[in-house]
Amino acid sequence: MLLRYSLDEDAAADKIEKAVDAALADGWRTPDLYKEGFKKADTQQMTDVIISKIQ
Repeated sequence: MLLRYSLDEDAAADKIEKAVDAALADGWRTPDLYKEGFKKADTQQMTDVIISKIQ
């Protein structure tokens, strides 16, 4: 939201949002969102997964 609304960086915001969506679609969840059947990740792991999905 900072990128989109404060810095007017829509393209960067889109890339991050798509990467987060891709990580969630692959089943990754932080402990606060985790349910049986998903891949549990701590904050650093989730960050690494999201970064790996930024194109």
